[in-house]
Amino acid sequence: MSAAPLQALKELVPSTARAWVVGGAVRDELLERPTLDYDLAVDGDARPLAKQLGRAADGHAFLLSEEFGAWRVKGREADWQVDLTPLMGETLEQDLRRRDLTINAIARELDGAELIDPCGGVADLEHRRLRAVGSESFRADPLRVVRLARFHAELRFAATQDTVGLARASANALHDTAGERIFQELRQLITADGVLDGLDLLSQIGATAVVWPELEALRGVDQSGYHHLDVYGHTLAALAHTIELVRDPAATFGEEQAPALSAVFAEPLANEMTRGQALRFGALMHDIAKPQTRDVTPEGRVTFIGHDSAGAQMATEILTRLRASERLAAYVAALTRDHLRLGFMVHEQPLSQRAIYRYLSSCDPVEVEVTVLSVADRLATLGRSADVAVPKHVELARLMLPAALAYRAQPPKPPIRGDELAVALGIRPGPALGELLAELTAAAYAGEIVTGEDAVAHAREQMLSH
Repeated sequence: MSAAPLQALKELVPSTARAWVVGGAVRDELLERPTLDYDLAVDGDARPLAKQLGRAADGHAFLLSEEFGAWRVKGREADWQVDLTPLMGETLEQDLRRRDLTINAIARELDGAELIDPCGGVADLEHRRLRAVGSESFRADPLRVVRLARFHAELRFAATQDTVGLARASANALHDTAGERIFQELRQLITADGVLDGLDLLSQIGATAVVWPELEALRGVDQSGYHHLDVYGHTLAALAHTIELVRDPAATFGEEQAPALSAVFAEPLANEMTRGQALRFGALMHDIAKPQTRDVTPEGRVTFIGHDSAGAQMATEILTRLRASERLAAYVAALTRDHLRLGFMVHEQPLSQRAIYRYLSSCDPVEVEVTVLSVADRLATLGRSADVAVPKHVELARLMLPAALAYRAQPPKPPIRGDELAVALGIRPGPALGELLAELTAAAYAGEIVTGEDAVAHAREQMLSH
């Protein structure tokens, strides 16, 4: 499928306009990385070519930027896209010299094989380095500062010292960059294999302090003796453990649960991310409110009371500021709000079915993922008593996950419908009926009631006790 749009273009271009494949598609071809995302520079108006490509490739063409005359064509199944942009300079070489990094300033004619490389991008690919095309690269578009860190995370290439300096000099200009543009780069950085290195570079060049100041504020926030790292270091360690738990759930949770867990992680969630990828945002946000909630008791004990609920609010505000989807914001907020619940239950074992139900219903709809996140959080906490606390927490998570997976697959319900219960009790629909149904659901989950008759009798007892 990846060749379809380019093949269609090759057939169209001779009769319309001269065009070149530029940027990422050429870079990825040279790196032998698969791509379904193409950029074309067009000598002339991009609109006719975009319209023709859309028809020929059974795709959809639409205007991407009125200011730059750019068009985008997407496949019918959104499985590929082609961006077509008129030359920004008088020649292709001038156009390439306006780009961000040399590795993205390589082109070849659509119907040709010869590379056009005025900035030395091929050599930089060979040496695995990120180098700015020129001294104005980041000033021209400050978003490129974040993009530098993103490419560092994706390609594992090293940025040259001069390029780091240029990026740092333009980082403050990110204040004026649209949130949705920043989020798209952060999303790709955070879902990349080298996310930890990417976040490190993002911080080094001063970009984190601008685009995600709440994350940078975690640096130097000391914790209790149960922790071995400050909040920032702990957060990155929790992210690393989250990535590993998603990659290989069997190693920690056992072979039996691994396929079901992997299936949950692979489900699409929002913003072109799976639930497993979005869980990385949960790891980065789970302690985001600790600086605001830090306190020290008269005995000298460090506490962060309420950082879970305050963090949920902050996660929502941060992702709203970045113009992420409401679905992602709600997901990350739920993970942040509930990440402590399982840890509080370690000393309650053996757990009753009622206790299990309370946990699952409280964490719904992230009951599976927050259980995994709590383990990542615990694995990243290696201070006092960790040799005892970590195994106990992991053991509890392994016991809870089968219940969480079953709950997710088939949420429990009472053995009687709400309208039937209302008639049997002679009450009207309303909050009281809702509370009774919630209690009946918990009772059914715990095995305390089975039939509709049991449910009515139990509901009557509840009404009398109140």
